Amino acid sequence: MVQSRVLSGVQPTGALHLGNWLGAIRNWVELQHDHDTFFCVVDLHAITVPHDPHRLAEDTLSTAALYLACGIDPKCSTVFVQSHVQAHAELCWLLNCVTPLNWVERMIQFKEKAVKQGDNVSVGLLDYPVLMAADILLYDADLVPVGEDQKQHLELARDIAQQRINARFGSDDAPVLKVPKPLILKEGARVMSLTDGRSKMSKSDPNEGSRIALLDAPELITKKIKRAKTDPQMGLEFDNPERPETENLLGLYAILSGKGRQAAAEECAEMGWGKFKPLLAEAAVTALEPIQTRYRELIQDRAELNRVLVDGRDRANAVAEATVARVRSSLGFLGTP
Repeated sequence: MVQSRVLSGVQPTGALHLGNWLGAIRNWVELQHDHDTFFCVVDLHAITVPHDPHRLAEDTLSTAALYLACGIDPKCSTVFVQSHVQAHAELCWLLNCVTPLNWVERMIQFKEKAVKQGDNVSVGLLDYPVLMAADILLYDADLVPVGEDQKQHLELARDIAQQRINARFGSDDAPVLKVPKPLILKEGARVMSLTDGRSKMSKSDPNEGSRIALLDAPELITKKIKRAKTDPQMGLEFDNPERPETENLLGLYAILSGKGRQAAAEECAEMGWGKFKPLLAEAAVTALEPIQTRYRELIQDRAELNRVLVDGRDRANAVAEATVARVRSSLGFLGTP
């Protein structure tokens, strides 16, 4: 049986946190056993905003190591670095030339980030969604795991494939590009900030206390949870829109402890924050300990880590080059003699 192909990735800038793990990587681990999975470290996206060139390579390697430490198996999944596959940049350019400017100008994330950067906003930031479309379409992905903040980007990729490439340069019987479908993530897909239960946990938040990084030391995790924003009400509960921080912290406990929502809600229904926060801290420390242990082993074995990435690059290249060749041909380029 042919397995559905899944493609996803995370930027290497900033430390991966609970939101990245619970909202994305944990789901990847489950998907790899019955899907053909491709997971990349999207370092080309990392330079669409100001970055530290002295840290990019190390952060890229660290992110790849965390993929593996969280349970991504290179025997089951193709793990690679985006910039190691040149077809990403080439397909992005080809798609740029058929994508209407107003399609990318309307992207919500661009508008939000452009406001923050002011006069320093780059063409690359505007073009980020087209590069993301290239990432997805290169690998003939059937499914793309998406959260709320990435739905618009996936819709753009689908529109480019359907309306700008297949409709103009392909046919119903022989489409040039496969049109991917969204894979809506299950419980835990949206982890919120520790300092604001209405905002998503983010690597770009200037407040380090807003997130728990996967490599945070136990004492730092405990400190961050102790300082997490709460409300004055006694007892914890789900599904109360007036208590977003309660929803978030109780939800984290339900997942990290392995108890699930119903059992966690029953256990904490009459509990105060002073008793609950140590429970959450203990659950978080316990859940992250095996990831941190495995990460330390991997990051000290650079030869093995590089071997995994080279193998992943070669496997990714084989698929990506075939896709770019189809697009080149459909657009009318002269083939290589």
